[in-house]
Amino acid sequence: MPPLDLVFDATQANFEADVLQASLQQPILVDFWAPWCAPCLTLGPMLEKIVADFNGAIKLAKVDTDVEAQLAGAFGIRSLPTVVLVKDGQMVDGFMGALPEGQIREFLARHNIVAADADATLADDPDAPPEAATPAESVEETIARLQQEIAAQPDKSELKLDLAIALMQAGNTESAEAELDALPANLSTDSKAKRLRSQLDLAQALKDAPDLATLQARVEKNPDDFAARDMLGVRLLLSGDAAAGLDQFLHILRVKRDFSDGIAKKRLLAAFAILDDEDLVGSYRRKMASLLF
Repeated sequence: MPPLDLVFDATQANFEADVLQASLQQPILVDFWAPWCAPCLTLGPMLEKIVADFNGAIKLAKVDTDVEAQLAGAFGIRSLPTVVLVKDGQMVDGFMGALPEGQIREFLARHNIVAADADATLADDPDAPPEAATPAESVEETIARLQQEIAAQPDKSELKLDLAIALMQAGNTESAEAELDALPANLSTDSKAKRLRSQLDLAQALKDAPDLATLQARVEKNPDDFAARDMLGVRLLLSGDAAAGLDQFLHILRVKRDFSDGIAKKRLLAAFAILDDEDLVGSYRRKMASLLF
């Protein structure tokens, strides 16, 4: 995980000082996301990892668009996730969708942003031109490329799985689910397919769901409001507070295991499929097992 001062929540109140003014000394990535956005769950941890790897050469500002709608509107944000690069007080570039890690690094390289330990090498020869980077492929370009490849190789099912993942990254959950459902049986158990299915299930759970504060208030008022507790767990999970979300599902499993046809166990398994923190997953797998067996 990156140091706390390298990743922070940006709001309308602190944006001028902590993002625009701060970018005069250090580039800042601004991640516009929302708790109900499944691709945001994929992108957020990846951006934090990259920021940690860059050793202070760049910061990450996270904007929850559900809370900071006016700030998102000022940037004309129309799709989530959207990432904007701010340098020297100006928005200089950006991208939409949960791009692969390599493409995000290429995006930063195009703006001469390198890890702090690599900066010293550049300083030895300030006149050396930056290495040419392959232009990052946007998620829309990825979808178009995969569709063309599928048309040329319709029997190559792996391409269809990649297309389903790209559609999910673009926030097109209905098309992603349709592509996933159409995959042959031999790919339905693929680890990438299972992860995508879990992301889709969790995203679907928040369709028309109340916001985080409303759900928290419902649970505080009635701890046995298991429907609210279930949605609260999903919101917490997708907003990056994985442990708090998993705790909500464990509570349901402990108190009313059969609620909604055993939904708590299903939520836990879906969460385990999308989380990359092996220690956290292992800990909660053991907690779940202790309640089930």
